[in-house]
Amino acid sequence: MGTSPRDDQVQLPNGNPIITHKYTSDPTAIVHDGVVYLYTGHDEAPAGGHDYVMNEWLCFSSRDLATWTEQPVPLRAADFAWSSGRAYASWMLPHRGAFYWFVSVADENGDSAIGVAVSSSPSGPFEDHLGRPLVRKADLPPTDNPRANLDPSVIVVDDVPHLVWGNRTCYATTLTPDLRGLAGPITTIDLPEFEEGAHLHHRDGWYYLSYGYGMPERVAYATSRSPAGPWTFAGLLNEVPGNCATNRPCILQLEGDWYFLYHNGVLPGGDSHHRSVCLDRLDYDPDGTMRRVVMTSEGVTAR
Repeated sequence: MGTSPRDDQVQLPNGNPIITHKYTSDPTAIVHDGVVYLYTGHDEAPAGGHDYVMNEWLCFSSRDLATWTEQPVPLRAADFAWSSGRAYASWMLPHRGAFYWFVSVADENGDSAIGVAVSSSPSGPFEDHLGRPLVRKADLPPTDNPRANLDPSVIVVDDVPHLVWGNRTCYATTLTPDLRGLAGPITTIDLPEFEEGAHLHHRDGWYYLSYGYGMPERVAYATSRSPAGPWTFAGLLNEVPGNCATNRPCILQLEGDWYFLYHNGVLPGGDSHHRSVCLDRLDYDPDGTMRRVVMTSEGVTAR
């Protein structure tokens, strides 16, 4: 393995990966008051380690998509008293004047569960919104997969929050408007080669459900006219990223332009367990089809 990234507070423009002083993974991002807030996992496996070691989530902010400022650590798995302390991928949702951070975290039994944290600020600090998991393994249709509750994604339509998530099986449900409980049954979505990494977004009357496809993961997506489906498979969006078996998508709109965030393993010492977030352009055809993302070393130019 190589050396670890340097430890800086402010990341200078340098293309992809966009964060180089820490290993970052599983991006989720929002725009608030003209600022992009990027939330990531933090890969902390020892050099040469071949397991996922993640204990906290990180936050970075930018006004130009090129220069990123790291915020103080806003949330750790240990901030959930019911957790055994292992962090997985997450999703940020601005809702009713607050910021809700949906995370996957290991519960006291070691099974993955969905938790929710809340803050009045997009950079935190955040605290447990419920004092308990939103979704446990026991809430799911019968499964022997201890990581079934991975990678939450939430979109709110007509004040109804729709939650999609899963590992090897894609689950869906609706939430109460206060985000404190389930408002409907947990169902499954049949998607080809679904692995994990669900991501919901909306554009021009279409809903898009992107996800990790196969293993090693490419990104594929399905479309629907409703956030509740039915979903129609639409094809591949992104290829296997460099030196990394996983591929969690995040799709962001900023001032009319669209961007695709993902992670790879190309930093010094990088691999599938030492990942790094990247950012490239996303384009659509006139019929709403998303064009295949071109992963670049240059990334995007400063706005």
